[in-house]
Amino acid sequence: MTRLKGILLALCVYVNIANAVQYADDLPPGPYCGARRNGCCAGRVDGCSAPIIGTLCYCDDFCDRVRNEDCCPDFQAVCRGNYTVQEIRVCHHRGQYYAYGKTAKENCNICKCEEVGGRVEMLCERNACLIQENIIDAVNQRPDQYQWRASNYTEFWGRRLDEGIKLRLGTLQPHRFVRRMSPVRRIYDPNLLPPQFDSNQKWRGYITPIQDQGWCGASWAMSTTATASDRFAILSEGLERVQLSSQNLLSCNNRGQQSCNGGYLDKAWLFLRKYGIVDENCYPYVGHDDSCRLPKSGNLISARCSLPLNVGRREKYKVGPAYRLGNETDIMYEIMESGPVQATMRVYHDFFTYRSGIYRHTNLATDDRTGYHSVRIVGWGEESDYHGRIQKYWRVANSWGEDWGENGYFKIARGTDECEIESFVLGAWPFTVDPVSKNDI
Repeated sequence: MTRLKGILLALCVYVNIANAVQYADDLPPGPYCGARRNGCCAGRVDGCSAPIIGTLCYCDDFCDRVRNEDCCPDFQAVCRGNYTVQEIRVCHHRGQYYAYGKTAKENCNICKCEEVGGRVEMLCERNACLIQENIIDAVNQRPDQYQWRASNYTEFWGRRLDEGIKLRLGTLQPHRFVRRMSPVRRIYDPNLLPPQFDSNQKWRGYITPIQDQGWCGASWAMSTTATASDRFAILSEGLERVQLSSQNLLSCNNRGQQSCNGGYLDKAWLFLRKYGIVDENCYPYVGHDDSCRLPKSGNLISARCSLPLNVGRREKYKVGPAYRLGNETDIMYEIMESGPVQATMRVYHDFFTYRSGIYRHTNLATDDRTGYHSVRIVGWGEESDYHGRIQKYWRVANSWGEDWGENGYFKIARGTDECEIESFVLGAWPFTVDPVSKNDI
């Protein structure tokens, strides 16, 4: 009789532990192993588990090892008859439970459940992220103040700001003596310049489509080849519609350049002038550091490129010396007469979130890092702002794909050197060739 009472008492203790024990402050009460139909398991059985805070804990003999963080908190009580409660250490973070040592990612930062001063808590990195929701919300909630719209981009989410600056820009500031280059003088009447102009409308089919440099700091190469390509088509009156190879520049223009880590525009134009490059079909873009697979000298034949059929081109595509444009109206006149120009701009944190409107950088993240980027100015225009005032803008082609901005383009304030976009603007004349005559066929 005494033995029977002891058994009944043990069963009552077992049931109480299996159903009512609070194993940790942030951990839901059991049962875990005690709720399994088949109870505990001999040996190691991966399927011998119970659900706990979004994952599984285990109830097999493998839990007898020294380290058993993944075992159910009631294992000792239910499976071994040891009624001393074993605390399991978990972190509660943003409505979720994380076992000790587990990690989670918040945007670009890794958080880990770690021990601090005898207790566990979620410790997170504190990197500045490329996309920050507070910037997006602030811009979109004040259209009267900022005049442009912001958006979250999937490709940028989860990336650090320093990654964006290093791998989504890529233009190195020119040396001081290059910046002092005297601008060319143009003879024209500024009053005759139209209020609106778009290269895509004047030269339909001649302007290079929006490209995507990927995670490679190649804006220096991509903006150079795109600007040159536009001008080959325009100044040849459509005979030489070509998309020049950015990878040719990226891989082969390596003297003083840093490939996907950035490059100088003056050195890029000098390479085109001295050696020339091939077209995109002959040397496709791969968007990463790669050894040059073409000799710098030679022609399209020695480079094993397909020759254009409508012109007698055998040499690589070359340009004359790059020249600088001095002010707003000089830039406008140059675009209208000769095609898009290349511009360098300073990129602030908020620019990565641009969706539409006339961009001006905000004061929302002024302490964050900035970098330099090169782009193509293809036109200009005017539009009324939130208060009905006329605002002037440049229309600019970026190299982040068509999903970014206004189908790959953006508008930026004109006439105020916003983000230094009017400080270092370049153009160059391409060396076109004559069409093939019937006698050449």
